[in-house]
Amino acid sequence: MKQKTPPPRSTSHFTKKRSVKAGLPPGSLVHIGDLPPEAASISFMQYDAEQFEELQFGSVEACLDHLQQHVTGQVVWVNVEGVHNVELIRNLGEYLGLHPLVLEDLVNTIQRPKIEDYGSYLFMVLRMLKTAEQGHFSSEQLAVIITSRAVFTFQEALNGDVFDAIRSRIRAAKGRIRSMGADYLAYSLIDAVVDGYFGVLENTGEEILAIEDRLALEPDRSILQNINGIKKEIIYLRKAVWPLREALSFLERGDSELIQEGTRLFFRDVYDHTIQVIDTVETYRDLLSGMLDLYLSSISNRTNEIMKFLTLVGTIFMPLTFLVGVYGMNFKHLPELEWYYGYPILWAFMILLSVAMVIYFKRKRWL
Repeated sequence: MKQKTPPPRSTSHFTKKRSVKAGLPPGSLVHIGDLPPEAASISFMQYDAEQFEELQFGSVEACLDHLQQHVTGQVVWVNVEGVHNVELIRNLGEYLGLHPLVLEDLVNTIQRPKIEDYGSYLFMVLRMLKTAEQGHFSSEQLAVIITSRAVFTFQEALNGDVFDAIRSRIRAAKGRIRSMGADYLAYSLIDAVVDGYFGVLENTGEEILAIEDRLALEPDRSILQNINGIKKEIIYLRKAVWPLREALSFLERGDSELIQEGTRLFFRDVYDHTIQVIDTVETYRDLLSGMLDLYLSSISNRTNEIMKFLTLVGTIFMPLTFLVGVYGMNFKHLPELEWYYGYPILWAFMILLSVAMVIYFKRKRWL
């Protein structure tokens, strides 16, 4: 049964224009990225081992009023969805005392994964990936600000997030998250993002295996399109994960006082997961390069087989064409034209010659 050809893989979400910021001074708040379908929103969680509060705000003013009532000793998680709202980001940044360059990076959603230490807070940028239909994945920027008692996350709000399990653990007081500080909350969020990479890689691996099976049976142009599409996604994954390793190494080393000694061990675990993702990405990259070479070799071999067949057919007919050409000349005195059995003799000779050439080619294993 012929396998259904999957549609070409689109990679349009990998490229975003940055030219709109050309010539602007540092710290200029200009949103770069895709606009989400919904307006910006702010979710708020405040908890400790005994108490828990969860709210949803439609404006930054309401959120800031509530932050001023923050209970000392409790951990706060503020999640902003929709960094396209420049005024919201500016007001929240002024309240938190964020550096203008941090605010600029928040609204510029094509940042390279990184971490920066500003003393009283850490600023981290990474890519959040989610699996989508037909083996594709969606990507958006996630920015994390870590303070001593609070974590602020900023999402593009394009495709949801991967934090539902963390919200459920906080609500149900499961695990150690309610008894730990803001650094452990930051670890949980980053760990959820890295775990999401494994889901994307599993789908990509299944796609690679399916293409490999089709490549062995019936290589065609659609396979080449899918190989190139997956290769672009693997390159994108590589760009998202390699810099993240450096950022996690910073957190694992404990160079910041905001990361407690006990939490550094958990960041080390996330660092190991990142190394696994990198190894898998490199393996898939090598597999795709090999598959591309195999596809080109298959097409070349098929072309060679066709040319070989045509050459042999042409070689067989070459002496026959010569004989027909000789006796097709319009000369009056050709001795063989007067032979009574000349015509059947010529036919017999041509047939025997053709059979002899075919037998010779088979003995030489050319056929």
